[in-house]
Amino acid sequence: MSTDLKFSKLFAGSGAVTLFNALRAFAINKLLAVFLPPAMFACVGQFLNLMSIGQATSSLALQNGWTALTAQNKNSTDKLLGVWRGGLRLTTFASLFTFIVALLFCFMAPLQTLLPGVPTRLAQAAILFALPGIFATNVITIAAAVMNGLGENRKWALINIVTSMWQVVWVAFFLYTRQLSVLSIIATQSVVAAFFAIQIARRAGFSVKRIWKTALDTRGPWMSYALMGIIPMVASPVVLTFMRTTIANHFGCDAAGIWQSVWKVSDFLFMAMSAILTVILLPRVSPQMSRSDFFKMFHPLLLRIMGIALVMIAVLYLGRSILVQVLFSQAYMGAVDYLPIQLVGDFFRAGGFALALVLIARRETVAFLATEIGAEILLAVGTFVGIRFVEFNAPMLAYAFENLAYFIVLYVLVWRLKWNTP
Repeated sequence: MSTDLKFSKLFAGSGAVTLFNALRAFAINKLLAVFLPPAMFACVGQFLNLMSIGQATSSLALQNGWTALTAQNKNSTDKLLGVWRGGLRLTTFASLFTFIVALLFCFMAPLQTLLPGVPTRLAQAAILFALPGIFATNVITIAAAVMNGLGENRKWALINIVTSMWQVVWVAFFLYTRQLSVLSIIATQSVVAAFFAIQIARRAGFSVKRIWKTALDTRGPWMSYALMGIIPMVASPVVLTFMRTTIANHFGCDAAGIWQSVWKVSDFLFMAMSAILTVILLPRVSPQMSRSDFFKMFHPLLLRIMGIALVMIAVLYLGRSILVQVLFSQAYMGAVDYLPIQLVGDFFRAGGFALALVLIARRETVAFLATEIGAEILLAVGTFVGIRFVEFNAPMLAYAFENLAYFIVLYVLVWRLKWNTP
């Protein structure tokens, strides 16, 4: 199969799945925007950040590791089972630790400050509901990542599509019937979908009973992926929480909701591009590649991704007024004025993520983490300092500058990597 045809096939398949995920995110976002005012919308974003931290620490953010290590060992059943067993054991220990900390956090943290406007009892209930929700999300993520690594693209697609549809049904039903609080609905949206993901994964040989019986327990390769996953997944919600709190303190909670809507557009774009890139690029990068083979594969792919991102961003820019009305509601129309700057950052974020995946696949832990942490600090400082000079434009300008710097630094790092042969 030619390179162009293979790319087109993978892009079409992953693009179709990404479309379903985007529709799921759109539907849930639209339901929340219709039912909630901007201040409460920002509160939901805050709660999702807390859940993201829980997902990162409980799963050790090993999604890319599940894909890469499965792809690298799929031709040896014994090695593959040993790798899977090591990954499951690490995830089990991390989940137990996370759930204990979450229980303490539930009754000791200043929830009235972290989740303003939400009664303490409802906030505590939402955190308790989030524990099975986080576990279910991890199950879905691991199952989908393993299918990607095995090259079981149809099963990967089926897991993503069905779980996305179920999440929309879950949120819509409980918002309409009002049988749970909004935060509890968000916390539990993945619970039922996880059972479906488990059944699909078992058909491809990913069975917990089978994995647990194997004699091998390979944990060494996971540590680099854990560090490269968990630190950014914890740092990003912390920085976003800081930004949201800073904006609310300076401009009010409704302004924080407007910024949240601008950030949501970036989330939609990043979700689409990252899903496609993870399928197309991550399983193809290996330390055993020669330098010439890597760049022969990577440069055309990077140009295509940047071109696709440019087209998507141009469409969103031209239709930004309609976009805000469709994604949110009339109450969020203020976001239209701030989207152009944010979209500049989204363009460079797409290319930056492609470069980051190379470091992840190569397990270049120090270089990756230094760049990620530096980018998060730059975003936080840029927002905090910029508000004094450019007011509400500061978060968007900081985001655009951060992603430009991120793209440049990562390209230099990837260019200077040492490969197996020249």
